[in-house]
Amino acid sequence: MNDRGKIAMIYGSVAVISAAFIGGMIYLGKQVPEQPVPNFTEVGTPKEMQFFQIKNDLSGVNQTGKEVKLSDLKGKVWVVTEFLAVCPHCGIRNGKDLSEIYHAFKDHPDFHMVNISVDPKNDTREVFQDYGKVLGADPEKWWFMSHPDEKETHDYLEKQLGFMGVRLRKDPVDQQVNGRFAHDMGIMLVDREWNVIGKWPLYDAASDEGRKQDPELYERLKKDMMDRIKAELEKNETAHTDADTVQQEAAGAPVAGDNR
Repeated sequence: MNDRGKIAMIYGSVAVISAAFIGGMIYLGKQVPEQPVPNFTEVGTPKEMQFFQIKNDLSGVNQTGKEVKLSDLKGKVWVVTEFLAVCPHCGIRNGKDLSEIYHAFKDHPDFHMVNISVDPKNDTREVFQDYGKVLGADPEKWWFMSHPDEKETHDYLEKQLGFMGVRLRKDPVDQQVNGRFAHDMGIMLVDREWNVIGKWPLYDAASDEGRKQDPELYERLKKDMMDRIKAELEKNETAHTDADTVQQEAAGAPVAGDNR
C-alpha cells in the first residue's frame, strides 16, 4: 500500500486530511472550518523578546516506540508544537510550515523537532509511524511524541511550555471533522539552555482572516522565525570556533587567518 493509501486508511472518514499531505493543502484550507483568529493589529510590532525557562520534564514515546523525554534535547535547538493526528489544521501546518523548517535545518546536528499529541488515547504509535513517513521525518530528528496521561499532557503544554489551553470540542460533528480537541497551532522555539525564546502563529496569519487583517504578516513572521532558528544554531558554531582558537593559541599552534 502506498503512502497515500495509508493516510486515507488512518483518517477514515476525515479523508480531506490525506489531500493535505499530497498537495491539496490550499484546497483543504478552504474546506475545513477556520479556527478563531486573533486580532493581528499588534502582531509583528517590535517588542523586547521575553524568555522563560522550562522547569519540568515530560516523558513519553515517539513514533518508533522509543521512550524519550524532552530533557534529552538539552543542548539542542528545537521546535515544538501541539499535535492531533486527525486535525486537518495540523495536516496543513505540518505538511507546509513544519516540513519547510525540517528540510531547511535537518542536517544540522543540533536541530530537532517535536510534535506532542494532545490526544494520546487515539494518537497511536502506528498512526505516528505512517504520519511521519509521509512527511519524510527521520525519528532521530523529528519526534511525534505521546505521553500516556491526557490531563498531565494538557497541563504540561499550558503551564510548562506556555501554549494556550487545550479545549474539548462539544459538537459531535466538529469532533468528527476537526478531532476531539481544539488546541494552539503556534510554532514554538526552545534554545539549548531550555529557554522558550519565541512562538509564531503562522497558521492563523495565513488564514483568510489573517490575510485580510495583514496580507504580509505571514511572510514577515515566517522569515523572522527562520532567521531566529538559524541564528540560534549558529551560536554554537561560533562558540566552537572561539574555543578551538583559544586551544590552538594556548598550544602555540598557528590559527587560521593569523599572519604573525
